[in-house]
Amino acid sequence: MEQEYRHAIALMRYSAIAPLIPGLPEGYKNLTDYLNEASRKGLVHPDGEVKNYAPKTLYKWYFNYRKGGFDALMPSGRSDCGKPRKLDDDLRERIAYLKGRYPRMSAVAIFRQLKEDGSIKNGEVSESTVNRYVNSLALEAEALPIQDMRRYERPHINEVWCGDSSVGPYLKTPDGRKRRVYVIALIDDSSRLVTGAGVFFEDTFANLMSVMKGAVAKYGVPRMFNFDNGSAYKNKQMELLAARIGTTINYCKPYTPTAKAKVERWFRTMKDQWMASLDMRDFPSLDALGGSLLAYVRSYNLSPHSSLKGKSPQERFFCEPGMVRRLSEEKLRTDFLLEFSRRVSADSVVSIGNVEYEVDMRFARQRIRLRCSPDMEEVYAAQPDGGLIPVRLLNKQENASVKREKLLLSERGEQ
Repeated sequence: MEQEYRHAIALMRYSAIAPLIPGLPEGYKNLTDYLNEASRKGLVHPDGEVKNYAPKTLYKWYFNYRKGGFDALMPSGRSDCGKPRKLDDDLRERIAYLKGRYPRMSAVAIFRQLKEDGSIKNGEVSESTVNRYVNSLALEAEALPIQDMRRYERPHINEVWCGDSSVGPYLKTPDGRKRRVYVIALIDDSSRLVTGAGVFFEDTFANLMSVMKGAVAKYGVPRMFNFDNGSAYKNKQMELLAARIGTTINYCKPYTPTAKAKVERWFRTMKDQWMASLDMRDFPSLDALGGSLLAYVRSYNLSPHSSLKGKSPQERFFCEPGMVRRLSEEKLRTDFLLEFSRRVSADSVVSIGNVEYEVDMRFARQRIRLRCSPDMEEVYAAQPDGGLIPVRLLNKQENASVKREKLLLSERGEQ
């Protein structure tokens, strides 16, 4: 089963149990009531069909997640891998998933994809069989409705963090160029506490993730992150990160800035107070500018806020210590790793951004999952059980001096 499809199934399962992670949601007497209602509502399967799962099945997902995290929600691969098979239920579901996710993908392209990922072996299923099934599906691309997020205020801290980015000033780099700076920030909806902020030359997911990691390490995991639909926020990496740390992601409806009005208002305050007073000649590097921003954030968090009845955001936030759910050091290290798949060459080498890495020989000619830090200082091969095996840069000179085992023949030249 292709890794992307397994992730899609796991994310579907997680969406059903995500409200239970921080605790039983309000309005439910017990866990059974929640599971019964979730079963009645149904879930949108990756193939686009709404399916209703039994409460026992939902509880099993919840139990597995609590015991083994996000990886425990992923379905296992086929037990009959490598054996001849026809167009069975599993393969039909796979074809429906590809056609539903990529409506313009032709039957020929789907057949080629299924052969490349090993779903179809040579000679087992013909292209015409796949073509006939694709024609019978007649699927149309359906966009799921986006939740209507109106202006609101949450009663408790760490219920919702709003995140966004804003253009900043131009910074002169050591090579003499002037580059635009972007400010990425997270703010707690209830307390107005700026939980994380940073300055970067690029508005990317990797930079956003570094802000999220620092914020979660300091203030715990919120129940929900509220973002817009930008590519830095809405991607598969974000979904995987949310599932691993036990939170949910809400994406605002396009052209509704009031849905994240608090962070937008903070950016305006930041520009009026911090940015307007800057003399960019005082900052020789991005790190120096970032230090100035963090000093301003500390001052803002300690200043009385009019909407908090004279309290500072920091005072309001720490009035509810019971709402702070922290992650262990190990989970902070592993959960905030990027994840993607690569095919390993016959000589156990994978390429990441034109840089070659060497993996264990047992992964040769296989497609594996890799997890790495945004700065690529840490790179791991992920095992099916969630374990991580360090991956090192390829060193051809060092490998040239490694002694290799030789096959010894008998004196007669035969075994």
